[in-house]
Amino acid sequence: MDHPIGIGLAGLGNVGAGVFQNLQRNRTLLRERLGLDLLIQKVAVQNPAKRVSEGYPESVLTGRWQDLVEDPAVQIVVEVMGRKDESLQLILASLRAKKAVVTANKALLAEHGAEIFEAAQQNQTPVFYEASVGGGIPIIKCLREALVGNHIASIHGIINGTSNYILTRMSEADLSFPDALAEAQALGYAEPDPSLDVNGWDAAHKAMILASLAYGFWVPKDQIFVEGIEAITAADIRFAKLLGYRIKLLGIIKASENEGSEVEVRVHPTLIPQSHVLASVNGVFNAIAVHGDVVGEVLLYGRGAGQDPTSSAILSDIAEAANALQHPRRDLGFSAHSLYGTCKPIGSTLSEYYLRLTVEDRPGVIAQISGVLGELQIGISSILQPESDEEGANVALVMMIHTASNSQIQQALDRISVLSCVKRAPRMIRVEHFS
Repeated sequence: MDHPIGIGLAGLGNVGAGVFQNLQRNRTLLRERLGLDLLIQKVAVQNPAKRVSEGYPESVLTGRWQDLVEDPAVQIVVEVMGRKDESLQLILASLRAKKAVVTANKALLAEHGAEIFEAAQQNQTPVFYEASVGGGIPIIKCLREALVGNHIASIHGIINGTSNYILTRMSEADLSFPDALAEAQALGYAEPDPSLDVNGWDAAHKAMILASLAYGFWVPKDQIFVEGIEAITAADIRFAKLLGYRIKLLGIIKASENEGSEVEVRVHPTLIPQSHVLASVNGVFNAIAVHGDVVGEVLLYGRGAGQDPTSSAILSDIAEAANALQHPRRDLGFSAHSLYGTCKPIGSTLSEYYLRLTVEDRPGVIAQISGVLGELQIGISSILQPESDEEGANVALVMMIHTASNSQIQQALDRISVLSCVKRAPRMIRVEHFS
């Protein structure tokens, strides 16, 4: 403890400010627990003068991220800039300089993980990224350490707090999607541009990281299926409730039983039975259910974003990085292996389905639609059709569909949508029973 371990922090946004403040506040606690002193030596920001006016010490501020790499007093670089190109440059430069890296940048890891960990391997320098998935939920350490002796059969995750808040409010308050989104933005749960949250890609980046860790290969972005929640309506929420389900944006990662087989990686709105624990995860909370062949089911639950949960995960990584500097390790953050290596195309995946149609209220309509499904060997498990006060009016027709491949159901939707009795584009949502 005579020589503090120097931290270089890149970024002082919401998360960066939390890391700075919480590291200062809990520095003594960390010193007592680690036997190591952690000291912020340098902070790279875009406007140092502005940060001085906010009370940050001028002596540690710089306008160049390169100063973190070049300063010999900095041994751990913490990247919370949230950008891609500059962040990638900083991480690669830090690894070449043999400085341990901590990052919360999920999009960067998902899309450039192979490049980053190749550099880590070449330079024998570790990368830590607990905060990239699930905020304060320790899912990365769980997969890397606690479940290292398990084949991972599946991972199901509610891993985007914004979309979960929107769907919760649509369910609890019968709000429309635009109204629930506006409320989330007013409360600060959604960004002014919420695209990545509601279109599914924020969750998809996290799912790519989890799948890569679980199955030992970096999942290509163009081989996963992603669908957002923008098309979910209050009617879908109500019908799902009547049928005993809740709708969640779910990240689904599955492997077949045989080693060397394909891995499913998909993110989309999903009907979940109300009896399942994930159905009760509401508001901005996240939850991730992991099934290992030895341990069985494991559930992790907590706040998936925000200044303090995310900075808590980063502090954990800083502590681990500090220990790694004292005791070099073989595990540099990602272990590739050859047990898996390809993603299953979405067309080959199997699921049950919720199908909502707007149809004419007249005899023979259900027979036409069930005929199309029958021709494609698709079974119907139940039908729900509210009564109409006006004969011949357009009404909702909801069908729950037995297990079928995605390609089968898409063929059925194409044929059903052109029937004269069908008045709007069919709405399909996948159903998950966690079997």
